[in-house]
Amino acid sequence: MTDDTPAGRSPSRRTLLKAGLGAAALPFASPAVHAAARDVKISMQRSSVLFTVLKVKGTLAERLAPLGFTPTWHLFTSVIEPMNAGAVDIHADVADAVPIFTQSARAPLTFFARERGSPAAEAIIVPADSPIRTVGDLKGRTVGVSRGSGSHYVLAAALKRAGLSFDDIRPAYLQAPEGAAAFEQGSLDAWSIWDPFLAFAEAKRPVRAIANGTGLTSYHRYYLVNDSFVAAHPKVVATVYQALVEAGQWVKANPEAAVALLTPVWGDLPPAVVAAANARRTYQVEPVERAQLGEQQAIADTFLEAKLIPRRIDATDVRIWTPPAVKG
Repeated sequence: MTDDTPAGRSPSRRTLLKAGLGAAALPFASPAVHAAARDVKISMQRSSVLFTVLKVKGTLAERLAPLGFTPTWHLFTSVIEPMNAGAVDIHADVADAVPIFTQSARAPLTFFARERGSPAAEAIIVPADSPIRTVGDLKGRTVGVSRGSGSHYVLAAALKRAGLSFDDIRPAYLQAPEGAAAFEQGSLDAWSIWDPFLAFAEAKRPVRAIANGTGLTSYHRYYLVNDSFVAAHPKVVATVYQALVEAGQWVKANPEAAVALLTPVWGDLPPAVVAAANARRTYQVEPVERAQLGEQQAIADTFLEAKLIPRRIDATDVRIWTPPAVKG
């Protein structure tokens, strides 16, 4: 999945660096810590709202200090490669489609949390004055999408439901920022995208959604950790899990404060855009249960049919860490 700054309003590099949202893989500034503390490397992407809250408020640094750890924050525009390579310890929350690619690559990753589904936070949009009224009208059209993202699955599933495939359209594989620019410039007939880019596009110009995740995917977001890290440091993972739960509760209980916190970090987007994106996400963090991974199999099967992964996988055959409080 890929996330970066939406196009349209372009903050300067200085502004981005100040906000901690610079180029791909640019680490966030980290607080000074005792030399004996070990770093726990955490990846982030644009839509990693709860990790952003924990970073800006300093909550996770405070919680991990007694365990001898300090968080370092690493922003990526594409998360699949660092997840496959184990480049960080704890990985950004990712759309439901992303673990299919990491599992296919046999990446040594463990699921440790998920954010309950928000299907309306992904959509296929067209300009409001477009003659395209349905997904079936996408035949022969240029459709922007980020390869490997949750929106990639939404597009694949929507096409399949309409009796079409990727062979029937002209897919334009673009990172989200490039997709935003191409859509704004009229280079795309349609764009399959997620929040906050979806909310920004809706605010930038009149658009119409011809489909969203409803009926196609629940759009759960998953949090993963390297196998070796969770085996060696389960208390750190438990601390991160609980902090994520509380951050999600805070965002929903304090929507105006959450908007105020996120607006400057997201490059001073209009507050209404941030509020719209937050309203569509549940931010309800919960344990991962194997019995609830059936939808992951549907995603895997769709990607195999579309030749996006090389082999069939059992999407439920993954490693899962369960928080101590909910273990039987």
